[in-house]
Amino acid sequence: MPNPRPIATAPKNGSKVQVYWTDMDGQENESIAQYRSAEMLQALGGTWDEADIGWWAFIDSSTQKKINPHSWLSPTDAEEED
Repeated sequence: MPNPRPIATAPKNGSKVQVYWTDMDGQENESIAQYRSAEMLQALGGTWDEADIGWWAFIDSSTQKKINPHSWLSPTDAEEED
């Protein structure tokens, strides 16, 4: 199994990456997430504020949640696992 990298090293360019995060119940989760910067949110338009900046993941087919991941896996790391 590849070793996840610290989230501080994850790309913040809008690309989607595999992340690991812990929810309020202490459950460890694995999700595909995207970092949304102020520049990205501004370019998308609509109403947003500073609280919307950060990591977002779909937690089911129609619900997005802002999360605080602790680590991530690059696409090349995931390929090495196969």
